[in-house]
Amino acid sequence: MPSDQAPTEAPDPDRIADVVPEPAGTPVPAVTPERVLAGLALLVPIVAMLWVSSYDKTAPAVAGMPFFYWYQLLWVPVSAVFTVAAYLLINRDEKARKAARTGGAR
Repeated sequence: MPSDQAPTEAPDPDRIADVVPEPAGTPVPAVTPERVLAGLALLVPIVAMLWVSSYDKTAPAVAGMPFFYWYQLLWVPVSAVFTVAAYLLINRDEKARKAARTGGAR
């Protein structure tokens, strides 16, 4: 082996499964309930923050802070919860797709 070439490592089977396209014999639907729910979970905080007229008011105040401000601050952790839920749903869907490709159960 010439010294200018690096030795090749054995391919990681988990990485290959992510790169190799699905075989033609195992159709997996592109749209699954998990993906739809994940999309909705990501859409809820966006719609809530873009719908300004729903929180464009000063009452009720919490600790002297107008509703307009504390409502937006409340959405920071709520958005994180929705994002984690979407991540878990997509992760579950990817595992199911991988199992379908290899012939395993969900």
